[in-house]
Amino acid sequence: EDMDNNTPASGGFKGGLGSLFGGGTPEYSNTELAGVPLTGMSPLSPYLNVDPRYLVQDTEEFILPTGANKTRGRFELAFFTIGGCCITGTAFGTLNGLRMGLTETRGMPWSKPRNVQILNMVTRHGASWANTLGSVALLYSVFGVAIEKARGAEDDLNTVAAGTLTGMLFKSTAGLKGAARGGLIGLAMSGLYALYNNWDHLKGTSPSHY
Repeated sequence: EDMDNNTPASGGFKGGLGSLFGGGTPEYSNTELAGVPLTGMSPLSPYLNVDPRYLVQDTEEFILPTGANKTRGRFELAFFTIGGCCITGTAFGTLNGLRMGLTETRGMPWSKPRNVQILNMVTRHGASWANTLGSVALLYSVFGVAIEKARGAEDDLNTVAAGTLTGMLFKSTAGLKGAARGGLIGLAMSGLYALYNNWDHLKGTSPSHY
């Protein structure tokens, strides 16, 4: 009898706490929950008292400014492109300078003059390649941004045009033939890059990158 008398009291105590903290949470038995059909409806959670549909994230979890694109434009990518080309040129030039320094000083004993000569080769070639690739990346980025602003569209045509103009201007000091040769090289490289970006689309599958 004491246990029977305590059962309503405990229920009242739970109800009092529930009303104290914002309303009592309805209690469901396993039998009642098992009989609720789940197909075609979203039942209320007996623990959270919240419709589970409001907990589903159907959109991205980041906020974009009004009118902003979900992908970075050419102007934003220009900084990454220029910096990456400079770092790549430095690494390649350093390795090339080290190779050439070791080759040219092969007959010299390991001494301070040989170390200085190798170091000079490494420094000179590293700076030269960094300057070259950085200049190419700067020209390509400037042409890409300018063409995008002029056309008002962003597509592979901008990439090919920017690559062609970059090659022509970079080799313009070698005359008309040099400019034409540089334009062809830029056209070929930018065309291959555009083809790589659209490879998934050409195969009929969804692209994995932009």
